[in-house]
Amino acid sequence: MAKRKPKKSKDTSSVVGVKARQKDMTQPEKYDMFAVAAIALVVAVCVVPLTAETSAAGFPHHKHIVLKMDEAILTVNNELDKKVVVSWKSEHCYQCLYQQLGVVPEGPRPGQPSSVDFVVSTQHEITLQLNSTPLNLELCTFPFHFGEHGNYSLWVKNLNDSSVVNCSVVTQGDPVNSYMPILVAFLIFVGLAVVFAIGKTVLGLDVVKAALFRISGSMETERLINSELGSPSRIVAPVTDNILLPPPSPSKRLRSLDTFRGISLVIMVFVNYGGGRYWFFRHESWNGLTVADLVFPWFVFIMGTSIALSTNSLLRAGSTRCSLLRKVVWRSLQLFVIGVFIINPNYCHGPLSWDNLRIPGVLQRLAWSYLVVACLDLLVARGHVDILTTDAWWSPGLDILLYWPAWLCVLLLEIMWLCLTFLLPVPDCPTGYLGPGGIGDMGLYANCTGGAAGFLDRWLLGENHIYQTPSSRVIYATQVPFDPEGVLGSINSILMAFLGLQAGKIILHYRDLHRSILSRFLIWGLVLGVISAVLTKCSKDQGFIPVNKNLWSLSYVTTLACFAYVLLVLVYYIVDVKKWWSGAPFYYPGMNSILVYVGHEVFEEYFPFRWQMANSQSHAEHLTQNLVATSCWVFISYVLYRKKIFWKI
Repeated sequence: MAKRKPKKSKDTSSVVGVKARQKDMTQPEKYDMFAVAAIALVVAVCVVPLTAETSAAGFPHHKHIVLKMDEAILTVNNELDKKVVVSWKSEHCYQCLYQQLGVVPEGPRPGQPSSVDFVVSTQHEITLQLNSTPLNLELCTFPFHFGEHGNYSLWVKNLNDSSVVNCSVVTQGDPVNSYMPILVAFLIFVGLAVVFAIGKTVLGLDVVKAALFRISGSMETERLINSELGSPSRIVAPVTDNILLPPPSPSKRLRSLDTFRGISLVIMVFVNYGGGRYWFFRHESWNGLTVADLVFPWFVFIMGTSIALSTNSLLRAGSTRCSLLRKVVWRSLQLFVIGVFIINPNYCHGPLSWDNLRIPGVLQRLAWSYLVVACLDLLVARGHVDILTTDAWWSPGLDILLYWPAWLCVLLLEIMWLCLTFLLPVPDCPTGYLGPGGIGDMGLYANCTGGAAGFLDRWLLGENHIYQTPSSRVIYATQVPFDPEGVLGSINSILMAFLGLQAGKIILHYRDLHRSILSRFLIWGLVLGVISAVLTKCSKDQGFIPVNKNLWSLSYVTTLACFAYVLLVLVYYIVDVKKWWSGAPFYYPGMNSILVYVGHEVFEEYFPFRWQMANSQSHAEHLTQNLVATSCWVFISYVLYRKKIFWKI
């Protein structure tokens, strides 16, 4: 569910850039060691972070190059008597053309190399290709994963004075460990969790309770100790052998569902704020999954689960289906309007800047999925499931067979998605194309990004009203606008919400039969996992339908629904069955999800969620800022929970 925003600056940290300078290797630079030592001492005292102008050994190299995040220096030394063209491609770029990095001229004289510095990306492993000019003969090709802020030399020379060309990479300066801030942050949060657990245990001791009672002299202490930070009290009704119990009342919410929603929301806020600028906290460029690609489908999934429980509860309370339908339409309209006019990357141009107003979006996708799935559920939902017995031969499929009309509608929608995706003719593109365009597929379909999905969005909404900077631009260098929350993908988001609705039906029909609920969750996870394995052939790019968040492909939905069922099993078992965990702190943002999501978007640029950093090219500073901002929203949601303030649409 992570949002995608237009880039605010020309950050080339994800793209191999070219910054070249020829050097005369016959006149090496001389360094004053005492001056270097003095400078190093001043830098250490002033706590100035190590920059790209200083190697790991402390010697100034490449003063003309200032490295950004996820960049390293590669010096190509050419000892040949001909020019060398250096090209590259990312290993995450499937069937891509090589992109030229630069040209290294021949050496000034035999035995003396010429040298050119390049800035290369360190996010993924890249393949370097060296060709000679003007014949364009391939000299060597090899993959290499450069380390952030490392200093590398690539030597190109003839082997033993023969015509055989040898290419070898030497590490001149060790890279920094850019993942250390993640480890430190993890240990800090684990330490806080341990301290909190110990404090909660100590406060629960009878001796401590008695002492606090004597100090306070009131029942207020008991209320604080037994607050929602601890395990919730819940009345469990008896279960008979053949009668399924009625669903919970509104006061008996399943904490696991709000905890699940809160986990998705907290990760979503974190990746929306930048995720420390790590590539795995950003959306995958095309096929595949990163952490950022998990949260939106999970949020849609748990929304479907909540629809099943809330609809059943309201029908039991006497609400009519027509009144509920009006509420569903009104809520969907509110979500859509908030998404278009409030949470929109173009809001700084004014709310009425229709020329480039983006129409699709995260909340718009949620509104559409909620509208369709809630309407389907209202058509077939049963207000009373406590009269249904479990001794009939068809009772194992009770949660599916009773709602077969809704299942039929969803299957028809999925058939529509398959037909439009694989049969709709797209001008100048192959039918059924699922690729990114750009330099992918050897550059044959540069303007076919997204195939039918991209074509429908551009046809129905117009190029100016969809997302202009898709993630495929990072690696595949696409130039065509493409919206990851477009029209065609909305069909599969309905499927995701409906699979979440099925989880709610399981909870309703097997209320407090924990073993039955957990087993059916696992069965659904297994079935969806098998479907994903068949669709993808257990590969990233070679399957019939690859996992793709940009397209919201069928395999993407089945894979993420499989993960959702497994995660729900764990959370439900730990929180609601065993009560080992109260769900804190994720429970609180899960109870106020709309407020947290809208708030984190609107106040993104304000302190304490963002401040001016001393070094904007530091993963550590970005990670600190993003974690602080996310933690602030968790704390705000806790305060609102204690004040009983909830924003519901």
